[in-house]
Amino acid sequence: MEKTESIQDFYYHKFNQLPEHFQTASGHFNVFRLEDCFQPGSQPIHYSRREFYKISLIRGKNLYHYADKSIEISGTTLMFFNPMVPYTWEPLSEERTGFFCIFTDSFYTERYRGNLAEMPMFVPGGKPAYVLTEAQDRQISGLFEKMLDEMSSDYQYKYDLLQSYTLELIHTALKMQPSQTLYKHPDANTRITTVFTELLERQFPIESPVQRFTMRSASDFADQLSLHVNHLNRAVRQTTGMTTSSMIAQRVLGEAKALLKHTDWNISEISYSLGFEEATHFNNFFKKHTQQSPTNFRIV
Repeated sequence: MEKTESIQDFYYHKFNQLPEHFQTASGHFNVFRLEDCFQPGSQPIHYSRREFYKISLIRGKNLYHYADKSIEISGTTLMFFNPMVPYTWEPLSEERTGFFCIFTDSFYTERYRGNLAEMPMFVPGGKPAYVLTEAQDRQISGLFEKMLDEMSSDYQYKYDLLQSYTLELIHTALKMQPSQTLYKHPDANTRITTVFTELLERQFPIESPVQRFTMRSASDFADQLSLHVNHLNRAVRQTTGMTTSSMIAQRVLGEAKALLKHTDWNISEISYSLGFEEATHFNNFFKKHTQQSPTNFRIV
């Protein structure tokens, strides 16, 4: 099964240990200088998802892979990463300076009434990259410096203040226009297909029997995207050569195989989590695509 990077994974990969007084009960927040996070000889680990949001200010020439986008940027860039969207980045120059902060959704839900995932830089199909001028670099760097100072303080309400600084980062970015020229979607069909793919991927991986895949049809996705279903189907077929329904089915099948091989859930639990009303419907679906039953697949 594709691996989701937890907060603990992040610390062990970057620093080989958890921070002192580590806790996630009320959410988690931390901030870093980018140059402090490179271990000699460390190799990047590619995860399908993270369990946390990330905001980065990175200087130099870099290549970002964000969902289905590839973005090459020179200069200083402010990047917003949604935990449900796969991403990696590759440095293309020796310069690796900047800052980043990480935080869990619960860090915000306990202090902020709004839905962070609905902010324009975090929504599916949103544009997460903002190229900064020198003045904007100084302004954003100043906010990160305040975060670093606050993290080392013993101020009783420092996490409320840190949340305010993070919201200031977000709203400063919202006042800018995202860098439209960075996004190379040759036509509307490609853009629609990319957003559809991101919405599909956001529902995976299924990590507990009570989690449920709910958007199971082309119509479900078309409604979410405010498109006519025929428009969505046409865009997906012209971009990928596949139907919307077949892409959904292939993703559900891949998740079904992973759950059968890597969990001890029973067939009814897997069936429910994948959105099937009856286990027999799941059995029929699985046999249609693999020519064997889920039970036989599991024991082979």
